[in-house]
Amino acid sequence: MDELLLQSPKQSRLSPAGCGALAGAGESVCWRVWAPRARQVELLLANGDSAATPGDADFRRIRMAPEARGHFAHREDDVPEGQRYAYSIDGGPSRPDPASRWQPDGIHRPSAVARLERFDWSEGGWQGLPLADLVIYELHVGTFTREGTFDALIGRLADLRELGVTAIELMPVCQFPGGRSWGYDLVHPFAVQNTYGGPRGLQRLIAACHRVGLAVLVDVVYNHFGPEGNYLAEFGPYFTDRYNTPWGRAINYDDAGSDEVRAFVVDNVRMWIRDFHVDGLRVDAVHAVYDFGPRHILREIKEAADVEATRLGRPVHVIAESDLNDVRLIDPPESGGYGLDAQWSDDFHHAVHAFLTGERTRYYADFGRAEQIVKAINHSFVYDGAYSRFRDRRHGGPIGDHSGERFVVAIQNHDQIGNRPLGDRLGTILEPAQQRLAAGLLLLAPSIPLIFMGEEYDETRPFPYFCSFADPQIAEAARRGRRQEFSQEGDEDDVPDPQSPATFESAKLSWSWEGSRQGGLRNLYRRLLELRRRWFPLAKSIDHRAELLNDAHGSTSLRLERTISSDGGKSRLVAIFNLGAEPQQLPEKKPPHAAVLLHSEDPAFGGARGKADARDMLLPFEFCVFGPSRWSAP
Repeated sequence: MDELLLQSPKQSRLSPAGCGALAGAGESVCWRVWAPRARQVELLLANGDSAATPGDADFRRIRMAPEARGHFAHREDDVPEGQRYAYSIDGGPSRPDPASRWQPDGIHRPSAVARLERFDWSEGGWQGLPLADLVIYELHVGTFTREGTFDALIGRLADLRELGVTAIELMPVCQFPGGRSWGYDLVHPFAVQNTYGGPRGLQRLIAACHRVGLAVLVDVVYNHFGPEGNYLAEFGPYFTDRYNTPWGRAINYDDAGSDEVRAFVVDNVRMWIRDFHVDGLRVDAVHAVYDFGPRHILREIKEAADVEATRLGRPVHVIAESDLNDVRLIDPPESGGYGLDAQWSDDFHHAVHAFLTGERTRYYADFGRAEQIVKAINHSFVYDGAYSRFRDRRHGGPIGDHSGERFVVAIQNHDQIGNRPLGDRLGTILEPAQQRLAAGLLLLAPSIPLIFMGEEYDETRPFPYFCSFADPQIAEAARRGRRQEFSQEGDEDDVPDPQSPATFESAKLSWSWEGSRQGGLRNLYRRLLELRRRWFPLAKSIDHRAELLNDAHGSTSLRLERTISSDGGKSRLVAIFNLGAEPQQLPEKKPPHAAVLLHSEDPAFGGARGKADARDMLLPFEFCVFGPSRWSAP
């Protein structure tokens, strides 16, 4: 091995901005790492493009120059893309870069230089989408296609565009252990998963999405990192013992050394927008992002996103997943909020799911009444300060004057399917008419709808939890934890082994909707999304109201009205949902000057409506939509 090289004065004046292998002028690269407890840090640089393990003759050791606040840096000229490198702290074992942009050989092996700025973006004049236009399609790259890659996903974009969604949301695509994972056990937040196609594959996918008119959101995890290959604590105080999360040590946002940890996360936000042109970030489980400093990290994340969005010249949305029912996430900063663009509202899912399935386990114990669906439509949060039996305390707060478009709702998503013992989907629990009813509630509600991959055609394959840890102790802990999670429900013996390749394979989409039931459901989704684009009240609603209607026979229906004022007066859309298992008379005649735009039990949607069925009757779990005839599809 070469002897240690002394740092030059020029290399000691490197910019303090950012960490990782950062591109400089020409073919130069500046390596920069934060290791505040280290006496010295060495850069282990491979000769040529070798991917050999550091420590052998294929790597040379270069002492990095110390900088302010525990940073170390080194610059080299003539560095090719793919150059392998690693770090050694105080003569210790080699470790990949905490801010690695590329891990072509997995989580434990050396990092590689990736010149993300050199991608030739061709996006067809893409200008982004306003928040209110989002119809989100959540997908998992590894199971979305048989190949499980970004490039294979490009081949399905036409199907998604034809369906009518406007955005895809990628479950985490950062480097995780092995090749099978939901992605939330990531350990390299800057590196894109090698088995999916790496950073170049993701750039190709996003450019292709923009060319066909689809926005791209990525799911980012800023509350914890995974257990295997997690070397961050060796570099610095990335974690704190002040708080706990269900998935691992809490990230240090307000303890000693937190300034650089915060900068690490904010730089990650910038990377997604600057280098990958994403249209939004879905920030995972922000209720486990603990920060009691004077300025919350979520506010810094939003500010960084806004700066990069301005440079990019298009909107970028920051959406929080939270179970707190707390609108401080989206309140403006001048009112004490964090100013995020939108947040998830799981109450809509829980209200619809519990009512239609009858399930009352775990958090479903708080739900199951029809009036809760009405409240979820009208006020987004069912629990807005009300007592929660599941929590044995009051939960949440009111939404104030926030509109429905600030809340993302779903009837299925990766959590609500995958966190069932078998990962079974809604179609295995509900009758087809109930599925159609749930779809109508989702796509007619005044919120941002999220569709989970395959939901639109009633995919029969499950979406169980899966992982591929190489460490046998961590792998066994994952198995044991999964069984224990469902032990109180008596389902632990049926839980699929998350480590088994067969569990992963079982989740791959069939992409089959040839039957009348599955094809009909997809037709309904496509029709509702088509009309959603055409119906001005659904896209730009200024008012909405849902209410329950009970007839003399005890039947219950839900009436949803959406209106808008325009130069021509008020336009009105009315949807009536039969929430019961018996036919019932339409509780009102059609609105004046209105046409019947949709019957969910039409045979075109796989429904049971026959020619002899009266148009003023609703079949079990059927819904009917009225509106001006000009809103009818041609």
